[in-house]
Amino acid sequence: MRLLLVRHGETASNVAMALDSLPPGPPLTEAGRAQAEALARDLADVPVTAVHASVAVRAQQTAAPVAAAHGLEVQVVDGVQEIFCGELEGRSDREAYGTFMSTVRSWADGDLDVPLPGGESGRQVLDRYLAAVEEVTAGRAEDDVVVLVSHGASLRMAALALATNVTPALVAAGLLPNTGRVELERAGDGWVCTSWTGVDVAG
Repeated sequence: MRLLLVRHGETASNVAMALDSLPPGPPLTEAGRAQAEALARDLADVPVTAVHASVAVRAQQTAAPVAAAHGLEVQVVDGVQEIFCGELEGRSDREAYGTFMSTVRSWADGDLDVPLPGGESGRQVLDRYLAAVEEVTAGRAEDDVVVLVSHGASLRMAALALATNVTPALVAAGLLPNTGRVELERAGDGWVCTSWTGVDVAG
């Protein structure tokens, strides 16, 4: 089966470069809604069998046109929301952004127990996210295609943990644009990444 991990469309917080993790969060901007419609057109010929989204409004609004294009309903799943920023929530200054990025990089390098100030640790993020992935993919047929709309930082960490060929270097360099996606294929008991924002990934 295939699992398409998709980042949500643009929000006002994205435009302001503000750290924004608490659901339900802001809605999509006009540009974000256009991105969601473009995503639906891009996936129109993909045999999507299920569409899931995080508890955040922006994820659900991004998923809605994709689901509609395939005659499906958006299924909301807890656990795939953005990394909880704690004391950094709402901040857009360079210091806050630097703290967030350096902490996430330390997680990618294997130090999962370092928390954001007043926020989550990498281990907490992965525990909830991977459990949600297991929930939405369990019992699926070999030819199923599941779309899961979530959030850039938590999505990248999950892809690193799930796929055997996703490296910390790819996670650090491969920042996802709004509605960018990571495509995974089931391989035995795990996953292999086949595409990262449209670029093929070596097995």
